[in-house]
Amino acid sequence: MEKHEQNVSGITADGNQFLTFILGAEEYGIEILKVQEIKGYTAFTPIPNAPSYIKGVINLRGTVVPVVDLRVKFAMSEAEYNQFTVVIVVTVGTRVFGLVVDAVSDVMNIPRESIEATPHLGRDVDTSFMTGMAKSNDKLIALLDIDKLIGEDVLGAMATAN
Repeated sequence: MEKHEQNVSGITADGNQFLTFILGAEEYGIEILKVQEIKGYTAFTPIPNAPSYIKGVINLRGTVVPVVDLRVKFAMSEAEYNQFTVVIVVTVGTRVFGLVVDAVSDVMNIPRESIEATPHLGRDVDTSFMTGMAKSNDKLIALLDIDKLIGEDVLGAMATAN
């Protein structure tokens, strides 16, 4: 397999680079290639009738960008936005979205052998938006498939709210 050729799971032979971020006490990662930019917290313009995890929209250089609060999407307790709160701007297909997270950690190159399959937690726990669990020192990082996480429910919610 060529060094940058992707296999079925989307992980290159030598691993991928992931942007890691914090939500509560947990660390998550998304493929760096999906990240357009990282912005400091900015006030959102609310959208009427949008689900609670869609906090509103921001104007990003003339583009209206919907913003998803991942704490709310993951049914975590809400936190006050502060000086560490950031919006990770990501590309999902041809659309751009903002993800509100508590803080950005690092950009990590995670070798393929350090990525474990997502554990099966029963049919009541949806883990379809996770690509695996990365081991880094003594901690685990949940790796997210941003296309599946944002996916149809957020796109559908945005269409309904408009």
